[in-house]
Amino acid sequence: MIEDRFLARLHQLVADGRRRILGLVGAPGAGKSTLAQAILEALPGRAVVVPMDGFHLANVELARLGRASRKGAEDTFDSAGYAALLERLHAQRDNELIYAPTFRREIEEPIAGAIPVMPDVPLVITEGNYLLLQQGHWKAVRPLLDEAWYVDVDPQLRVQRLIARHVQFGRDEDAAREWVQRTDEVNAALIESTRGHADLVFQWTS
Repeated sequence: MIEDRFLARLHQLVADGRRRILGLVGAPGAGKSTLAQAILEALPGRAVVVPMDGFHLANVELARLGRASRKGAEDTFDSAGYAALLERLHAQRDNELIYAPTFRREIEEPIAGAIPVMPDVPLVITEGNYLLLQQGHWKAVRPLLDEAWYVDVDPQLRVQRLIARHVQFGRDEDAAREWVQRTDEVNAALIESTRGHADLVFQWTS
């Protein structure tokens, strides 16, 4: 699943055992989580995934802000909190256990303290949409990544995946298509504009 040239880069990242942070960036449905899982399997015991999606604002806060209909846009995350966590992970002490949040699609809410990051794990993989965005608190993220990969896939396949995902988690197909066009694809255009800040492009071929 992962080409040899990418595996070689991964092994270089963890060669000295020091903490490194790898960012996987891409539009919704690009396959970031799939790639993160493949890396975990390629580096057993030497990596952990800390997703950006754990910093989604709670639904009650999105409602208060009037942003529930744009959930997933760059301003619907705690970007300052995310950058602060990456900074902590870079400087993690030998006797320190750090907990990171995750996002549960089945309830559409973030869950705090769900991912333990042990101090001796050399590679933190963080995946999300806005890791390369150069505005607001997001601009603090790129300097904290030792390497950033832009994850790309055929746009039609990506949209099909998104529709299927929304249907799986409760929307009917018409509502899923409408959400993808009104929200996900607007976000995708912004994310695509940041790909020049990545170190390389990881292209899915299927």
